[in-house]
Amino acid sequence: MGLLEFDGEPLTWEKLKPYVEHVKTHGIQQFLHNYRRLMQRPGDILKWGDEVEYMIIKFDHTNRKVQLSLRGEELCEILQEKEKKKMKNLTSLWRPEYASYMVEGTPGVPYMGYMAQFNVVEANMKMRRKEVQELLNDDEQIVSLTVFPRLGCIDFTYPPHKITGPESNPVSRSLFFPDEAITSHPRFPLLTQNIRLRRGKKIAINIPIFKDTNTPSPFVENLNDPESKAAAKPDHIYMDCMGFGMGNSCLQLTFQACNVEEAKLLYDHLAPVCPIMLALSAASPLYKGYISDIDARWQVIAASVDDRTNEEMGNEPLKNNNPVKFLFFRHVIQKSRYDSIDSFLSSNSKIFNDINLEVDEEVKSTLLNAGIDDLLAQHIAHLWIRDPLTLFSKKIDLDDENEADHFENIQSTNWQSMRFKPPPPGSSIGWRVEFRVCEAQLTDFENAAFVVFIVLLTRVILTYKLDFLMPISKVDTNMEKSQKNNAILTEKFHFRKNVMTSQSPACCAQLCSFKSNCTEGSDEFPGFIPLIRRYLDSVEVGVEARCSISEYLNLIGKRASGEYMSAAQWIRHFVTSHPEYKHDSVVSDSIAYDLL
Repeated sequence: MGLLEFDGEPLTWEKLKPYVEHVKTHGIQQFLHNYRRLMQRPGDILKWGDEVEYMIIKFDHTNRKVQLSLRGEELCEILQEKEKKKMKNLTSLWRPEYASYMVEGTPGVPYMGYMAQFNVVEANMKMRRKEVQELLNDDEQIVSLTVFPRLGCIDFTYPPHKITGPESNPVSRSLFFPDEAITSHPRFPLLTQNIRLRRGKKIAINIPIFKDTNTPSPFVENLNDPESKAAAKPDHIYMDCMGFGMGNSCLQLTFQACNVEEAKLLYDHLAPVCPIMLALSAASPLYKGYISDIDARWQVIAASVDDRTNEEMGNEPLKNNNPVKFLFFRHVIQKSRYDSIDSFLSSNSKIFNDINLEVDEEVKSTLLNAGIDDLLAQHIAHLWIRDPLTLFSKKIDLDDENEADHFENIQSTNWQSMRFKPPPPGSSIGWRVEFRVCEAQLTDFENAAFVVFIVLLTRVILTYKLDFLMPISKVDTNMEKSQKNNAILTEKFHFRKNVMTSQSPACCAQLCSFKSNCTEGSDEFPGFIPLIRRYLDSVEVGVEARCSISEYLNLIGKRASGEYMSAAQWIRHFVTSHPEYKHDSVVSDSIAYDLL
C-alpha cells in the first residue's frame, strides 16, 4: 500500500500543516526532474503482475465462531526473510497491508509478454496461499476475502480488544474498529489519524441496508456516541473508521508500457472498463454483521479515506477561496481522494473530459511552462488539490533531482480506479499503469481468471488499435451502477458501440460487422471475449495455456450472462438461505462461521 519507507518522527496533522506547501512544491519539482529525464525513454517491454490482498482468519470450532487473526505483521516478517537475504528466483514477494490481519502477495518477478505465462498465474497464486498457510496454526486459514462479514462487531479480532467508546481508540476514535487492528508501521496509524484531523471529524460511512421481511423499519443502530448518532443515517449500516475500507482486500494489476504515450493510452482505454470489471468481480454484500443492499466495496472505501472538510464537500460556505498559497477550504471538491478517475490523458481524448475538474492552477501553470502537455499537466494539477497526509521529520528536505518521496506522497494517496505511474528515479522500471478496481475473489482460479482476462484485454486494445473512450461523466455513472445489488443483471452500462479506428486491422473490422475497407456505420460492439478469442487465434499459444485461458474466459462470460453467480450474489444467497437466518438482515457468528 503506497509509500512505506520512513525516517524520523511521524508528524501529526498540526505538525504537518506548516510543511504542506513545501511538500507540494517540491513534489512538482521532483516530477519535472524525473519526467525530463525519462520522457523519451524508449523501448521498454511488456511486464505485468498482480497483487492479491489476503486476510488471516481463526476458527473457534467449539463455539462456531470465526475471527480475524492479528498475526499479519508477524507473518509478513517471516515471509520477507528470503527477500531480505537477497535470495534469487523468489516465487513471491510480501508486504504488510493496512490491517494487522492482512498480508499482500505478488509474484516474485514480473510476468513478461509470453503467452505461456498465462498458465503460471493461477499456480503462482496457489503457491502464495500455500506459503502462508504453512505458517498458520491448525485453526487458522488464509482467505482472499474482500470484506470480513462481521468486521466491526464485538470481538471480531483475535485477540479481542474491548471498546468502551471513542476514547478507547485515540487514533481513529472508532466505536467498532480497534486501533490494535491497524498495522503498526507508522504510515498506517498516521494516515488514519491525519485524515480524521484534517476533515475535522470522524470518518462517516453509510451504506443502505438490505430490507428483508423482519428488518426493522426504519433500521436504526443503537450508538452511544453523540458524533456517531449525528452521522448515522436511518436504514443504513454506519461505519466510522478508515479500517472499514482499507481493511478490505482487493485484486490489482500493474502493467509496464513501452513508453509514456502507450501508458497514457492504456490508462485511458482501461478506465471505461473499470466499472464493468467491478460489477463482474463484486464480492462484498456483508458489512459489520449485516446484509447491505450493495454488492461492491467501492463507496465504502471511498468514504473511509475521505479527508474533505465540510467546506470542501460543499456543506458549508467556503471560508477562504485564495488558490495562490496553501489555505484551507479553497475548493469545493466533488469526490473523495479514493474514487474513479476524473480525466483522460492521451492526445485524442480531450473531448471526452466533460466534467468540471478542480485543479491547482498554480501547479498547472508551472507544469505547462515546463513543457508538460496540457492533459498530463491537468491530471497532475488535479491530484495536487489534495494535501499530503503523512510526513516524517527526516524526510522533509530531499534531493529533488534524485528523489521522489514528496511526489509519491500525494500521488500514492490519490487512490483512483486507474493510476498513472512514472518510473521511479534511478530504476530500470518503466512507465506503468495500475488497474485498481477488482474485488478479491474467493478462489485462486477466479482471481487468475480476472487477471488473465484484463491482461489479454490490454493486448487487444494495443494490437487492434481499439477506441473505448467515452465521456468521463458516463464512466462515473457506470461506477455508481456497478456497486448495486446484482448490478450485472439489473443495470445497463454505457459503452461505445463503434470501437474501431482507422488503424484497426481488417480482421477486427469484420468481427465488428464492418466491411474490411470501412470503419464507419456499425452499431455493433462484438464484446470483449470475441475480440480476445480473435486475438488468440492470431498468435502462437500452447495447448495448455489455451485451455487455461478458455476456462477463464468461460468463467467471465458466464458471470456476465448470469449463468454463474458473482461472488457477492453467492455470499448473499448463502446467508439468506441459511437455516439460522431470521430474515432480519443480521449475519450472526454462526452464519459467518459456516460461510467461511
